[in-house]
Amino acid sequence: MATETVAKPRTSARVHVQKFGTFLSGMIMPNIGAFIAWGFITALFIPAGFFPNEELGKLVGPMITYLLPLLIGYTGGRMVHGVRGGVVGAVATMGVIVGTDIPMFIGAMILGPLTAWLMMKADKIWEGRVKPGFEMLIDNFSAGILGAIMAVVGMLVVGPVVKAFSNGASAVVEFLVINGLLPFTSIFIEPAKVLFLNNAVNHGILTPLGTQQALEQGKSILFLLEANPGPGLGVLLAYSFFGKGLAKASAPGAAIIQFVGGIHEIYFPYVLMKPMMILAAIGGGMTGIFTLVVTGAGLRSPAAPGSIIAVYAATARDSYVGVTLSVLFATTVSFLIGSVILKASKAPAEDELDQATHRMEALKGKKSSVSAALIGEGVGASGVAVLANPIKNIVFACDAGMGSSAMGASVLRNKIKAAGFPDVKVTNSAIANLSDTYDVVITHQDLTERAKPATSSAVHVSVDNFMNSPRYDEVVELVRSSNADQDAAAAAGAPAAGAAPAAGAAAAAAAVDTSEAPTEAAAGPADILVADSVVLTGAATTRDAAIDEAGQLLLARGAVDSGYVDAMHEREESVSTYMGSYLAIPHGTNAAKDHIMKSAVSVIRYPNGIDWNGKEVKFVVGVAGVNNEHLQILASIAKVFTNKAQVAQLEAATTVDEVLALFGKVNS
Repeated sequence: MATETVAKPRTSARVHVQKFGTFLSGMIMPNIGAFIAWGFITALFIPAGFFPNEELGKLVGPMITYLLPLLIGYTGGRMVHGVRGGVVGAVATMGVIVGTDIPMFIGAMILGPLTAWLMMKADKIWEGRVKPGFEMLIDNFSAGILGAIMAVVGMLVVGPVVKAFSNGASAVVEFLVINGLLPFTSIFIEPAKVLFLNNAVNHGILTPLGTQQALEQGKSILFLLEANPGPGLGVLLAYSFFGKGLAKASAPGAAIIQFVGGIHEIYFPYVLMKPMMILAAIGGGMTGIFTLVVTGAGLRSPAAPGSIIAVYAATARDSYVGVTLSVLFATTVSFLIGSVILKASKAPAEDELDQATHRMEALKGKKSSVSAALIGEGVGASGVAVLANPIKNIVFACDAGMGSSAMGASVLRNKIKAAGFPDVKVTNSAIANLSDTYDVVITHQDLTERAKPATSSAVHVSVDNFMNSPRYDEVVELVRSSNADQDAAAAAGAPAAGAAPAAGAAAAAAAVDTSEAPTEAAAGPADILVADSVVLTGAATTRDAAIDEAGQLLLARGAVDSGYVDAMHEREESVSTYMGSYLAIPHGTNAAKDHIMKSAVSVIRYPNGIDWNGKEVKFVVGVAGVNNEHLQILASIAKVFTNKAQVAQLEAATTVDEVLALFGKVNS
């Protein structure tokens, strides 16, 4: 039987360029605050500054020569290989700093990630081959040797090459300025912004070159080539006056966000909705740059985000008039061109902005929380969020990433699998470790605001009950609706494929029942739950006393030390460990892992119930897990408490063996 081979879709060149640009800008953007600090110190204390001060002015040189390149080298290394990569990246960067007499931003952007990548490859060579007790010795010496080698390479090879490149690039910029050609860079910059190459252009190329120019001349025009808010503001004002429907209604609000907030991406859908509008942005950009060239204005440091506030904060002392005129003229020209285009073209359909927003998100590669505000996305009429692309990645986040989030992730994972979506990944994480790579983020309602800044592109769902929250069904429905196209394809091509996962999930959920007899394993020394750690009638009458009682059972087994019990209380004060279904799972904070000697669980039943922050709790399950063992423990506990029949059996149990039987999977 012949088998049809389906070609693997190839990633477009645009996506590769975007990824590379994102990587470059990712080394600069986290350090923009340091650039701004250097800019303020320069503006205030150099001889030509607002408050000349020879002593304080001594900060200027070392900051731009050493601090900023080292920060970039460390950040680039950390992006590739964590803190270890950051350290060797910073060491290697020192080589290019010493080997040249110009700020080595580009050298840092090369050597930082390159050295970290070499370190990562070297670590994999001897991974698992180092004898116990020698890990620290090998790690430290390998990092030191590689860092030293790359520092020498940076000093003798990379530094001179980068200096030659920087000198050449500066000569090109000077040539463009002298011959009046610099405004024509807008022909490339403005379309690049709409294609989400703005950060690559601005922070990957213009910021390093502009900083070197600012060191020599006190300011640089390059900082404002991309960051000028005028072109985008003109486009949005044109829509405010001459647009139609939703585009006209939303444009004024978008203009405020773009001009004051500095979020330029909010005007991208308006350009994509009517591609001819890119001419308005180009015209405005060229006018703004031409004004800067004529007036000789510039900024001392990068303006990020591209807000008018950030622009003025970074403006050189003698450039306020020129910068103001640049923004004003750019806005005016962009508005005039945009108005002509809108008046000459047919009125856009009501749904064109929605479609353009989705096209923009497809270009960006992820959802835009800012542009979603334009079209009312985020929550549908039923209260269920709406996504432009299929959901593939869901994360439960809690303070420590250990207990409640792992429990909730396990419950939702089973629900999503049972609904027929086994490919949707459901994980758990500490809030401090979140990144903007998830489609949906689920948190306790007290933690949602902490999670939003790190995951602004995701849909956020708040819960107060980790075991049986009604929001889980909403998330499942969200997954179903966002994956509707894939469901249709599956139904047309392979109807059986969706049934198997559901059946498998159902079988997994039913795997824990009273027919299993884990009591035979209960004697094993490695068992996580033993008879001595089960109490059918707890003595505590308050939440804190119950935490102590559960912690003392763990302590009596030698699984934890007293510090872990204290950490259980600390965790409870941060966010409640109430899970729903009469269950609470007190556990330590993330910082308390060193207090765990071995994995263990304690189970205490309170027949009359305990008031747990306003919720009734009848079962308190203390958890301590070494490494990642707590994940399996919590998954097993979740399977018990998501089954109402098993919860009823726990309430009616008269012997410890009955409880052990129900919790059998904890020891498997």
